[in-house]
Amino acid sequence: MPRRVEDHSISRRRLLGAAGATVAASLLPPSAFAAGAAESAVDYYDKLGVAKIINAAGTYTYLTAAVMAPPVQRAVALAAHHPVRLKDLQRASGEYIAKRLKCEGAVVSSGASAALTLATAACIAAKGSLPSNQIPQQARERGYEVIVQKKHRYEYDHAMLICGVTIREVEGLDEYKRAFSERTVMTNYFNSAGPESEPGIIDRETWLKVAHEHGVPCHLDAAADIPPISNLWNYTAMGFDLVCFSGGKGMRGPQNAGLLLGKKRLTDLALENDSPNSDAVGRGMKVAKEQMVGMVAAVDWILDQSDDALQAESMRRVRTIEAALKGIPTLTTSVNIPAVANHVPHLLIKYDPSVVGIKPLEVADRLRAQKPSIELSPATGVRGRIEGADENTIVIGVWMMQPGEAEVVANSLKQVLKHS
Repeated sequence: MPRRVEDHSISRRRLLGAAGATVAASLLPPSAFAAGAAESAVDYYDKLGVAKIINAAGTYTYLTAAVMAPPVQRAVALAAHHPVRLKDLQRASGEYIAKRLKCEGAVVSSGASAALTLATAACIAAKGSLPSNQIPQQARERGYEVIVQKKHRYEYDHAMLICGVTIREVEGLDEYKRAFSERTVMTNYFNSAGPESEPGIIDRETWLKVAHEHGVPCHLDAAADIPPISNLWNYTAMGFDLVCFSGGKGMRGPQNAGLLLGKKRLTDLALENDSPNSDAVGRGMKVAKEQMVGMVAAVDWILDQSDDALQAESMRRVRTIEAALKGIPTLTTSVNIPAVANHVPHLLIKYDPSVVGIKPLEVADRLRAQKPSIELSPATGVRGRIEGADENTIVIGVWMMQPGEAEVVANSLKQVLKHS
């Protein structure tokens, strides 16, 4: 029996009608798309069975970092409606951000780690006049090096190593001065590695001065160093050739975005080694148009804020939680504001578990298991993770809480601690 063939022919009138509808749709204002999307929006967290949490920890990647500020959310949603030429957007966003942040050049990267990779690639390209398709191979063959203090070694070393360099580790100023050679392409300074007064740590100004005496560019990793807001230009003004920031932390931009700021000759080279260039080490570090626009909006948003207002709101949340815990035996509270990274109020709740009847890590487990699920700082119940905290301390990072969540955290803590 012959197989039935469906009639897929279409009349000229139907074709023109469909084309007209498409053209008409393309001319609709973005608000029309937004309204339609809102009407049919599906909560995919619920659909996928993924629990929403109250973030009482901080801007940790494993907790999806910050919730984007409302104007950033709106900018991201609007940017999704139309395609653009990506390189036009890269150029325009970089020029705009550089002007607002008082530096020569800027690149929106796919996070601070990617910015570190692009910084390394840019410095390799500057050193060896290498096109992007020769990195990392030529960097490896030429034995190029990045100088790093021993106490500044970290898991993000991989972001540099994938460019083909090796890391030259130094301890102390004398060894640092001797480490420079024809193979040195960059130095990397991890801003939150510890107090500069700590024995063996070379301070920022000295580190920068020595590098520039040898004609070597200096990168500063300042991923988590907002607030204060002025850090967005303080370090480039200090003379650092390149500085990276995370977009999804204090800036309240997209989590999968970041900034590389600095000298334009180097940020231009960073772009040459970035996506969408197919032969570049940064090809897999793609930044979508939505995230690029989101970072521009995040810059605008953070520059409209003030450090005093942001801290005042954090302290209001701290006091809300403190007030709920009054009367619990042996319990005392204090506030810690780290000197550099995550420079925001953290509430430390210390008590005697043998009297209260529950250990801080057990409290963390109880709050994680409840609805809504609450995540406390990973410094909870751990000695040395944050100054002033130990095994008998609950640590709460209040700055990523949404409106009304401080009250929920306060009540949940009260119930767990009082009825244990």
